[in-house]
Amino acid sequence: MQKLRNAALRYRVMAWVTGVVLAFAFLWIADGQGVWDFFSNNETKPAAYSVLWIAHGWLYFIYLVVGVDLAFRMRYGILKTLGILLAGTIPFMSFVAERITHRDVDARIRASE
Repeated sequence: MQKLRNAALRYRVMAWVTGVVLAFAFLWIADGQGVWDFFSNNETKPAAYSVLWIAHGWLYFIYLVVGVDLAFRMRYGILKTLGILLAGTIPFMSFVAERITHRDVDARIRASE
């Protein structure tokens, strides 16, 4: 059970870190500008904005690895695993997926004790 707890903790940390970085990058887009103007005009983008997206890309890769690890340990099906993995690409959904997964892991740990 300790390996499952460790996998769940790794997933939880990465879900929060990835979600926070994605939320900041997303909210930066929505901060008082038209979304299409922001994407088309390179002069309005600060350098930190591109760093956020690069950081999210690398963090999302780590999120995928720990998400697959947890899904294998929990023996999730394909759809639930894909739901967990895709949650890291939608702003604020990694928080929801983490919460649902955390409840599921806690229930399995309690049932085995």
